Amino acid sequence: MSTPDNTPVLIGVGQITEKSADLNAASSPLQLMEQATFAAIGDAGLITDATKEIDAIVVVKSFREPMRNTPEALANLLGATSAQRWIIPDGGYGPQYLVNLFSQEIAHGKHQMVLMTGAEAMATGRKIVKTGQKIPWNIPSDSDPDFLYAVPEMWNEHERLHGIWQASHVYPLFENALRHHLNRSIEDHQLAMGTLFSRLSEVAVRSPHAWFPVRRSPEDIAWPSESNRYVGWPYTKYMNAMNQINQSASVLLTSVGHARSLGVDPSRWVFLHGCADVTEIWDVTQRVNYHSAPAISILGRESLAMARINIEDITHIDLYSCFPSAVAIACRELGIPEDDPRDLTVTGGLAFHGGAGNNYVMNSIAAMADQLREDPGTYGLVTANGGYLSRHSAGIYSTLPPEGPWQRPDPVFYQQEIDALDSPVFTESPDGKAAIETYSVVFGRDNHPDFGIVIGRLGSNPETGTRFIARVTPDTDVLMDMTQSDYIGRVGKVSSVEGSNIFTPL
Repeated sequence: MSTPDNTPVLIGVGQITEKSADLNAASSPLQLMEQATFAAIGDAGLITDATKEIDAIVVVKSFREPMRNTPEALANLLGATSAQRWIIPDGGYGPQYLVNLFSQEIAHGKHQMVLMTGAEAMATGRKIVKTGQKIPWNIPSDSDPDFLYAVPEMWNEHERLHGIWQASHVYPLFENALRHHLNRSIEDHQLAMGTLFSRLSEVAVRSPHAWFPVRRSPEDIAWPSESNRYVGWPYTKYMNAMNQINQSASVLLTSVGHARSLGVDPSRWVFLHGCADVTEIWDVTQRVNYHSAPAISILGRESLAMARINIEDITHIDLYSCFPSAVAIACRELGIPEDDPRDLTVTGGLAFHGGAGNNYVMNSIAAMADQLREDPGTYGLVTANGGYLSRHSAGIYSTLPPEGPWQRPDPVFYQQEIDALDSPVFTESPDGKAAIETYSVVFGRDNHPDFGIVIGRLGSNPETGTRFIARVTPDTDVLMDMTQSDYIGRVGKVSSVEGSNIFTPL
């Protein structure tokens, strides 16, 4: 049976990792995207003039945009000036969301060939700043880029006041809740996190694009050292996404009919068999609990149902891996044992491959395409996560063509399951006896604790009562003890002064 012409298909991928020590030879983010795009064109077996076939360009926003209108500058550089152009806002889910969205657009005949790309050059940028020079990457423009969509801030002002801002401060809240839920000791859980990320580092050793292609033992990752300080306890540096890198990745998506007309060899074709996009309850302080992610469970269910396979049928996996809790919770929600013999990444993960800002998953998709071409007929799963386990996208890929017309369920229908969940009652002005529901301790670069964050419940039960967020009383001895003893369930007193809350353990 012939594959319908309007079936979306990935035809080319390109990845660039640049470790040049010579600042004069180092590439800007725009140049990295250009290189990755031409690598994707070459990967498809096309000539450079194929950029004229691109009718849509979507750029994943850099952490620090180097110019006013990156999509415009890239279109001019590629000679694709007639293409529609967008940028997308912050969020690690973005690349997979784009593949899902534009696969649907291509299936409906709205686009011919779409370029999705992004880059970070934070390692080079940091070196330039240290020399006292100005970063020379700006290209003037008369207009701002069009955003493909908008998202709210990942935090509200009350949350930010109490430390819900940097991801490295927030994911420890999930990690400690998960540890307590699993009834693990602090020591055992620390080593479990180290073991999980050691597996990722083993994959990074095999990746030609990894920023840190070095195997690290579970113990090296689990415990603090001179080169591996605590960041947001219980996370050490080696458990954090590494964004001080120079990396780019590009993906070319078109239809089967257009791929045929271009003469792209079918051996290069990779199809999206299943996909889903789900948003968790947005505010962290409104989550149902902190040891699970219902949105990921729905994500997996819907993606697998669309692909008409089970999780056991997946051969290759890349789970979004900004922090251990993101991987461990995803495993639990998707039905993947943490000790599953399948690798949980095809890149090495954000800590070892390098987390190219919001664009890391473009690297995942590119690496997955390469993996599936080497292992034709198998299935690969890519998951993507933005914010604080906030917004999720997934894709299931294979070199096998889908059966019948390509179509996806409308995410609006299954999103209703999350929207119907009840959140605990929350107060911004707590006062009185309270119990810790989860917590984290933020460390400074001197490897000493700076402050603690508590999410708790009024009363003596950490699972009932009105929820609140607070900073921990600034006592170094208390903060250190919180890293050595399980404080979940610990009772104390919380008070509020002008919207700022302080929790003091008893």
